[in-house]
Amino acid sequence: MSAPTPATAELVQRAAGVIAATHRGDLAGAEELLAAFPGEQAKTLGFYLLADLALGLVRAGSGQSMDDLVRELSLLVAVTAGQPPPAGI
Repeated sequence: MSAPTPATAELVQRAAGVIAATHRGDLAGAEELLAAFPGEQAKTLGFYLLADLALGLVRAGSGQSMDDLVRELSLLVAVTAGQPPPAGI
C-alpha cells in the first residue's frame, strides 16, 4: 500500500476517533464523527485503511502471517456472532 495522503490520513484518524469515542461511551461523539465523513466511500476507505494498519501492527508484534491473522479474526467473529466457522478455516 502506498503512503497515505493528508486526506486519507484524516479519514483514518476520523475512523479511529469513532472507535475511541464508542469505547469510552461517547455515542454522540461517535455519531458526530461518523456524520463528518464526506460520504460512504470516504467512510469505507477510512475504516479499511484503519483495519489494514491495525492488522499490520498486530502482525508485526506477533510475527504471524497476515493470512493466519485474518483466519484467527474470522474465527473470532464467527464465534462471537454465534455462527459456525467459515468453510475452509
